[in-house]
Amino acid sequence: MYQPLADLLRPQTLDEVYGQEHLLGENGILRRLVDSGKVPNMIFYGPSGTGKTTVAKIIAQQTNRTLFQLNATTASTADIKEIVAQLDTFLAPNGILLYLDEIQSFNKKQQQTLLDYIESGKITLIASTTENPYFYVFNAILSRSTIFEFKQIDAAAALKAVKRAVSFLEERTALTAEPEEGALEYIAGSCGGDLRKAMNAVEVLFSAGRPENGVLSLSLEDAKAVSQKSALRADRDGDNFYDLLSALQKSIRGSDPDAACHYLARLLEAGQMQAACRRLMVIACEDVGLAYPQIIPIVKACVDAALMLGVPEARIPLGDAAVLMATSPKSNSAHIALDEALEDVRNGLGRGFPRHLQNVHADSYTMEREQGYQYPHSYPDHWVRQQYLPDDLVGKTYYEYGSNKLEQAAKQYWDNIKGR
Repeated sequence: MYQPLADLLRPQTLDEVYGQEHLLGENGILRRLVDSGKVPNMIFYGPSGTGKTTVAKIIAQQTNRTLFQLNATTASTADIKEIVAQLDTFLAPNGILLYLDEIQSFNKKQQQTLLDYIESGKITLIASTTENPYFYVFNAILSRSTIFEFKQIDAAAALKAVKRAVSFLEERTALTAEPEEGALEYIAGSCGGDLRKAMNAVEVLFSAGRPENGVLSLSLEDAKAVSQKSALRADRDGDNFYDLLSALQKSIRGSDPDAACHYLARLLEAGQMQAACRRLMVIACEDVGLAYPQIIPIVKACVDAALMLGVPEARIPLGDAAVLMATSPKSNSAHIALDEALEDVRNGLGRGFPRHLQNVHADSYTMEREQGYQYPHSYPDHWVRQQYLPDDLVGKTYYEYGSNKLEQAAKQYWDNIKGR
């Protein structure tokens, strides 16, 4: 029966696991827990292909627990009850370790059926998820579990795994592999930190290759063909999509045009042009703002052009927008002022209006007609001192001028007028 290469090369000890040194290194907290034999309920959070299932299997083996595996996308409450029935039998003398993959797919009732058993210690739960558990796992499970984050595997660690896979297949096929320069590095770099994808790419290269005299050439062109787009994870329902948007905005906010181009490119390659357009408009208003207010119509024009052109030409105006904003001065003063005002409004402050700001045309003849409003355009510099905030907020300051040239010029202008 066919067995995938990724399964054949699955690590058997913690030392063989790639790329999770922060958890499984010599002083890693997870390694120390496993070595102690006292394994708590845990949630493994991280991208696909980073070793979550493998580590769960190793933990079961090292702690002499009977391992049961369920995938929450297909499992039911009945499956959990069937596992519970094995408790205190010769099938599970040392207790059960339940590995529940994709726990975010379980509804609240299904997750609650686990509570009694994991609290008593009869079942040790290791749940895994590619989504943020604080958003997708119910609090009752979270409060009884320790969360461990599995990091995306870097290219250096992935290359070690790729070379190991090549060596294994050389022995298995009795062939000598001759990789073209950069071919294995390309597979390691393009797998997006997912070792399963890297293993699949190596396996396809060997299966599709045509050996000559016991030598199998692994070309860079073939490596690109089997690895294409494997690093692009941007599902709208997943964390990686929002991580990409966040990284794009933070790079532009941090005035790094190179990083901005990188994350924008990943969004476009993943087919998320509309999401990129929307986020670029947010950045124009939120992060550049009053330091360069003309940026808003400029970015809007770039976005409109991109939507009209479609891919691949859309990359041109969107690249213009990203680089322009990354290299522009920054200010968040306006939306910070509004956020503080919103906070006061939500707390019930600022009810009512100064009488002179009310709409005089709404007054009836039985009400006071003289509001005392002073029309600023009738005064020098089109300004006159009068109360605008409600009585309970008089003296409150929301807006603080940003340090950029434009806002400081406006500050100086109004300081001169209002100081007279």
